[in-house]
Amino acid sequence: MAYIKLCSLEEMDPEIQVKAKEILEKTGKLGEIFELIALNKDIYNATDNMVQSYLLKETLLPYSTKERIALLISIDNGCKMCVDVHKNIAKMLGMSEEQVEEVLKGVDAIHCEEGEKALLRFCIRSSQKDSHKMMQDDVDAIKEAGYSEAQIPEAVAITGYFNYINTLSNVFGLGK
Repeated sequence: MAYIKLCSLEEMDPEIQVKAKEILEKTGKLGEIFELIALNKDIYNATDNMVQSYLLKETLLPYSTKERIALLISIDNGCKMCVDVHKNIAKMLGMSEEQVEEVLKGVDAIHCEEGEKALLRFCIRSSQKDSHKMMQDDVDAIKEAGYSEAQIPEAVAITGYFNYINTLSNVFGLGK
């Protein structure tokens, strides 16, 4: 149970209600994170824009890489709710049960190219409190692993998004 009262459908801004009803038609329920961010229209809109831009639309990174980042960062941040949600999303986006289980065991267990493992480790490191210690060599190593100067900031933006969502979820006791 969340530590604060979440927003019910009836209490949501009418624009948010439209999105909520679409989700309810597709899935039958709203997640607690939706109900939390719906408390504030500006937070909702900013978060929805990130979801649409980073996660749902086709971007420079494949969906499997984005979901691996989602799971790894959520695991690292101890966000059980996000891990559970993204296990299912990863499967909906085409990852097998085995691929999802590999991610849950950590980067070394994932069957993918070494370049992607380097990117995933880079994302984990960039999500941590000492990210200010990252240097040109760290970025250059990811470029050498085959990632472009446009893909690297995308990966870090997705990482930052999950730090943000994991923080909201953890602080307010979502999914408990």
